[in-house]
Amino acid sequence: MPHSAKGRILSAAHAAIGAAVLATNLLAAGWGGFAWLRSEPSVAFWYLLRAAQAVVALQVVLGFILLARGSEPPDGLHVLYGLSPLFITLVSEGMRAGAAQSVLEEIDDLDALAEDERRAVARQVVLRETGVMTIGALLIVTLSLRAMSTGGFV
Repeated sequence: MPHSAKGRILSAAHAAIGAAVLATNLLAAGWGGFAWLRSEPSVAFWYLLRAAQAVVALQVVLGFILLARGSEPPDGLHVLYGLSPLFITLVSEGMRAGAAQSVLEEIDDLDALAEDERRAVARQVVLRETGVMTIGALLIVTLSLRAMSTGGFV
């Protein structure tokens, strides 16, 4: 079935946002990996990560709109690979909370710690969370590449 002009625009936007999913997650993963390796928490990483997550959500919504309009995915696996980044985002967030909890469980009485010890614990929590979310972003990069290849873009 031939695409309407609106359908072609939506398809082109879907492809462009797919590239943005790849780029933003690659940037977040690189920044997070660098911060984690240096053991230096980074506020910028969290802004990059949240932007990358927003782009993932936008891409999934646009994909659903295309499907609802009757567009056929170019490959049967394209939808699976397209939804996977959203799933990875949600799982990573759950794992991030678990990583923070595991650090805090090692401490008997957080309130009894001196200020510098509490800061060290907070730093450890943030670095562990950064590591988890960086791995999630790297997984999204690989899944995005696969989604693009099943969509005929790579």
